[in-house]
Amino acid sequence: MKAIADTGFLVAFANRRDQYHFWALEVARQVSEPLLSCDAVLAETAFHLGSAGIVLSFIRDGLVRPAFDLAGQVPRLAELASRYADRSPDLADICLIRMSELYPRYHVITTDVSDFRVYRRGKREAIPLICPP
Repeated sequence: MKAIADTGFLVAFANRRDQYHFWALEVARQVSEPLLSCDAVLAETAFHLGSAGIVLSFIRDGLVRPAFDLAGQVPRLAELASRYADRSPDLADICLIRMSELYPRYHVITTDVSDFRVYRRGKREAIPLICPP
């Protein structure tokens, strides 16, 4: 599976008490190559888990690969932040929207369905999602 990982998925995967833990384990079983992500998602994940070590192990063990150059994408990220200002997107969300534009064949794995069903790549294209049932 080729996909982009959001914070909620990574937190659910690592936290046995998370309501989506078993869903995240099932999704992770289908991963055949590292999931792409961005530094903002990885930092959020470390914060929510209270452990940078767990996030680093995701990278070391090949579950996740940082694959986003934030500095090179600032103009587009600023456009997305402005476009979705009414939803107050965090940096991780706008980076994932941009990653979905850069990797159009990749789904975004997220638990944040309410926001990601609204976000669009380009002007109108829905972002393909993998989310809990």
